[in-house]
Amino acid sequence: MEILIHSIEEINEAARVFVEAMGDSKIFAFYGGMGVGKTTFIKAICEQLKSSDSITSPTFAIVNEYLDGDERPIYHFDFYRIKDTTEALAIGLDDYVASGNVCLMEWPEVVENLLPDDTVKVYMEEQDDGSRIVRMENIG
Repeated sequence: MEILIHSIEEINEAARVFVEAMGDSKIFAFYGGMGVGKTTFIKAICEQLKSSDSITSPTFAIVNEYLDGDERPIYHFDFYRIKDTTEALAIGLDDYVASGNVCLMEWPEVVENLLPDDTVKVYMEEQDDGSRIVRMENIG
């Protein structure tokens, strides 16, 4: 599945389409270069899940917890500063993944071998015109 975001004004609609497509999937790994908009898109997704929390990048905290509209946790990870899987296990990644709650992960490359097979891979790419393409794999 692909979603095209022409401008920042369209991000909420794109997030709405993304949330509708999530189905029963809970684990989402977001890939894309620096500045492509992963955190901004995750913020919009959390807002579509009716979180009223302040959604910020967990760059230094590694994981932020928000509550959705039904008071269920949403876990937002940023693995940019993680050097190996030992660090990810030390913060309890396996427990978060097994929790049954939504996990949104930026920079997941270092923890890929810890993620379940049904992880939805989300690729974000900036186009020459400044638009973004969001491509979801393993959705279903």
